[in-house]
Amino acid sequence: RIFWESKNFEGHTDRVEPWYGTAYSVEKITSSVIQEWVHSSPDQNLHLPAQNIFIPTDLSLKPVQEKVKFPVLLSRSSYSALWYKPDTLFSTPKAYIKIDFNCPYSGSSPEAEVLTHLFTQLLMDYLNEYAYYAQVAGLYYSVNHTDSGFQVTVLGYNHKLRILLETIIEKIATFKVQTDRFSVIKEMVTKEYQNYKYQQPYQQAMYYCSLILQDQTWPWMEQLEVLPHLQPEDLSKFVPAMLSRSFLEFYVAGNIEGNEAEQMVRHVEDVLFKCSKPLCQPLFPSQHLTNRVVKLESGTSYFYPSECLNPNDENSALVHYIQVGRDDFKLNVKLQLFALVAKQAAFHQLRSVEQLGYITVLMQRNDCGIRGLQFIIQSTVKGPGNIDQRVEAFLKMFEAKLLEMTADDFKSNVNALIDMKLEKHKNLREESAFFWREITDGTLRFDRKDLEVEALRQLTLQELIDFFNEYVKVGAPQKKTLSVRVYGNLHSEDYKAETSQPNSAKIDDVFSFRKSQSLYGSFKGLSGQMKL
Repeated sequence: RIFWESKNFEGHTDRVEPWYGTAYSVEKITSSVIQEWVHSSPDQNLHLPAQNIFIPTDLSLKPVQEKVKFPVLLSRSSYSALWYKPDTLFSTPKAYIKIDFNCPYSGSSPEAEVLTHLFTQLLMDYLNEYAYYAQVAGLYYSVNHTDSGFQVTVLGYNHKLRILLETIIEKIATFKVQTDRFSVIKEMVTKEYQNYKYQQPYQQAMYYCSLILQDQTWPWMEQLEVLPHLQPEDLSKFVPAMLSRSFLEFYVAGNIEGNEAEQMVRHVEDVLFKCSKPLCQPLFPSQHLTNRVVKLESGTSYFYPSECLNPNDENSALVHYIQVGRDDFKLNVKLQLFALVAKQAAFHQLRSVEQLGYITVLMQRNDCGIRGLQFIIQSTVKGPGNIDQRVEAFLKMFEAKLLEMTADDFKSNVNALIDMKLEKHKNLREESAFFWREITDGTLRFDRKDLEVEALRQLTLQELIDFFNEYVKVGAPQKKTLSVRVYGNLHSEDYKAETSQPNSAKIDDVFSFRKSQSLYGSFKGLSGQMKL
């Protein structure tokens, strides 16, 4: 069937379709034309598509012996750990596989961080030849750079998923740098880093907040600085060194049996660790990376001022972060309930009444299991220092509302939060993202929703007020606050005034500050099991 669209057919058609009034004709291809085609020698590039090896033919559901609600650690060795969760909820012939490559060398310097990024982008580029066939067959994959290495994610119909996974692992095992593609990817990554300065001011403020709080992270400015000097041979030397010491954490979920999951792990281990010339060796116990977060000092309100990276942006932004503490069910639900109760009031007061800016948000924050609250506001009306004062004024005003809250209003808010927590995951991808977060944070509280609902049912209004008085109230002796202030060009004078005044709570240098602070203990220890 041949469709031919052209302006040349105007006035030569005999039909009109009824929906859009498009004029068209339908003609039979004459036998004489067909004979001409037969006798013409066909172009070698004109052929039917190659067979798509990813198209599934077995869509049956695997038997599940018992209703497994949560992932189980099916196997663990010096090479890898396998978390397994069969599908007991969605009844679809699909699976989700994630492999986290924990490679300490990948984050050892800004240069190593950039090279890891180039490696993942180049690997995705090499996999493009399979992208169309996989997508047509309902399979999807990604390779992403992480703080501790990189991740491979594969999802879709389970029947041929293993073929796609093995293809990706083979590409990693036989990775070679193609000079022409390296140049293209390097230019793309360079533009990506250069565009950071054109991010909106609130995004820049959130970035600085993470840089201050999360230990062992490198600033993008340093990564951009090393990028121009990197050559293909640098990446060729780096990739074997990065992979030489690795630990793999697998998450396999969906319509896959436990023995199939173990076979996949064995295959990956055989290719990377157990061949005649192994690419990877296991990590030493001391090399397993942990994610540590800065523990802000009680009773101190730190602030970090910075000019907007884009001198033409008129907007200023504030991230006002209140650190609460380590993951704990009772503490979590108090924090979540306060955020729910205060969210609408903050939006109404700071955006609708005071009209500080279009972007006005109060939300929770979770850094590797360390919980907190954050106000995010972007404005042309006031500078970040003034917005900070308005946030504190709101908290003073909201204190009165909290004290006036009736038992019925409290119960209504508690029930609303319980209903949100009892919502079932919509699909396998959403369920997997929830469980994977528990694994990467090291908290491993797969039954979190049930336990937090139980804690909510026992919570009293007085406990919520006590939580506010201890962690959130302005001037509370134990309160821990960090304000990140990004100044747009309308408030550049405010920035100069703020940076010229000495203040012990002001952060002048992110890295000196980070080195001088205590760190929270990590939830994630060896293979995600030992707590440090």
